Amino acid sequence: MIDAHHHLWDPAVRAYPWLDPEALAPIHRPYTLGDLQGRTAAHDVTATVLVQTVATAEETDAFLATARASDGLVAGVVGWTDLTAPELALPEDPLLVGIRHQVEDEPDPRWLTRADVRRSLAALGARGLAYDVLVRAPQRQAALECVRALDEVRFVLDHAGKPGIAAGEWAPWAAWITEAAACPNTVCKLSGLVTEAPWCTWTAALLRPYAEHVLAAFGADRVLFGSDWPVCELAGGYGAVRALADELLGGCTATERAAVLGGTARRVYGLDLYGPDIG
Repeated sequence: MIDAHHHLWDPAVRAYPWLDPEALAPIHRPYTLGDLQGRTAAHDVTATVLVQTVATAEETDAFLATARASDGLVAGVVGWTDLTAPELALPEDPLLVGIRHQVEDEPDPRWLTRADVRRSLAALGARGLAYDVLVRAPQRQAALECVRALDEVRFVLDHAGKPGIAAGEWAPWAAWITEAAACPNTVCKLSGLVTEAPWCTWTAALLRPYAEHVLAAFGADRVLFGSDWPVCELAGGYGAVRALADELLGGCTATERAAVLGGTARRVYGLDLYGPDIG
């Protein structure tokens, strides 16, 4: 069981521009490796992917150190690097499995079409690293153009492209998912849906059409589960999201469930869950 998308942070250590201390007060506190270990042990999660939260290389270095100290729990890190820099600067660390930038916060909705960004993404692909795509509706078209233009890069759509569930969005998002799924270099995370829905009143029935559309478009071997913890604490917590995944996958075969809950993440991120000496 792999949780392919979670975070750790400490507002006392670094600033998180998106982590508003008032609007997001329930999660404006430290979340540590110890907290993660408690959540995963309680819900039979054996490995995770730790994903960036802020645009700084220092966080990536800290996350890699956390992964090394996690006794194998954090099997990979999706970090950050400046994709607009003339040369790509990346740690030489096997635990670095991908890169992410918070494109949803860029003023330019076509940021992913910049020549320097495309050059850096191509370099990521040459290094065998995945790129996590974090976009909302304004950036989706540019993201689609990007994945079509760079078929040698593995793209991972975070949170299924953040459908506006609370506002009732369906058609624009659903069509985009279908188009993205037509790109064989792209996979999709079944994550973050509870916080795109009404936080206090979401139900599995409300979220099921979104999950079923992702699964139908991509197929289970191109979908991967992520808790989006601790962000999910805003809408129910780790246990609720883990239980939701089981409910949404209730119509899948055992093979399909195994893919979504672990196999896809292991393949896409190249996770070494056994270590170099076990074969």
